[in-house]
Amino acid sequence: MLDARAVDVDSGFATQGHDRRPVPPRDEPKSVVVVLHQLHSNPGHVGQWLRNHGYTLDIRRPRFGDPLPDTLENHAGAIIFGGPMSANDPDDYIKIETEWIGVALKENKPFLGICLGAQMLARYLGARVYEHPEKRVEIGYYPIRPTPPARRFGNWPTRVYHWHREGFERPHGATVLATADGPFENQAIIYGDAAVGVQFHPEITYAMVNRWSGSNPHRLTLPGAQDRHSQLSSHLAYGPAVRRWLDAFMPRWLTSHVKRQLNQIL
Repeated sequence: MLDARAVDVDSGFATQGHDRRPVPPRDEPKSVVVVLHQLHSNPGHVGQWLRNHGYTLDIRRPRFGDPLPDTLENHAGAIIFGGPMSANDPDDYIKIETEWIGVALKENKPFLGICLGAQMLARYLGARVYEHPEKRVEIGYYPIRPTPPARRFGNWPTRVYHWHREGFERPHGATVLATADGPFENQAIIYGDAAVGVQFHPEITYAMVNRWSGSNPHRLTLPGAQDRHSQLSSHLAYGPAVRRWLDAFMPRWLTSHVKRQLNQIL
């Protein structure tokens, strides 16, 4: 039996007066697989949001030998975060993580790829991941432009934090959620009901900006990179808007597969 609240099948949201909160399926698992790529990496604001909303983090580091689950049946979703490596690298763990995205797609579980994770999603779907021909990078806060389909995930920020040297082409069958006029056009995509990839870092905290920009001075000399002071001051100016968007995005992403399940029920 469906939830006692009315359900808008087209949107997958509960309707009770003007209330349109996402309705998770009953008995939805409350654990999310979090894939990290460095020993001291952390999921920042994304991890904080999940914990604050009752989710546990099942942290895996395949680079250091952690296995990935064969199924996401006991998880609410999965997130692959960024890292200094490339989705084109031949390392076994890169191949394992990329192929593992197919588990989320097959089971229609919410998947979120952040930076490297988004590039892995694009690679899995057959798209090219590439460096800019002039070796330009995006490091710092840069503007993005959401497309009309992006509205399902709230009001997008005007500027977001980047730290990458590669971009990706739009995979066949994917919808672009955000673009940019810089070296890498595609900034966010969605494939199917629940697989989202973003080039930028919505998880970033002030401490992370401080650490990344302070620990990698050689990266800040690359063409297109912003200096450390600009990154820190920009975070104070634009970080709160990114955080507000993340607060709206996360529950909608985690229930973005509800529509198909409701259609199957009805």
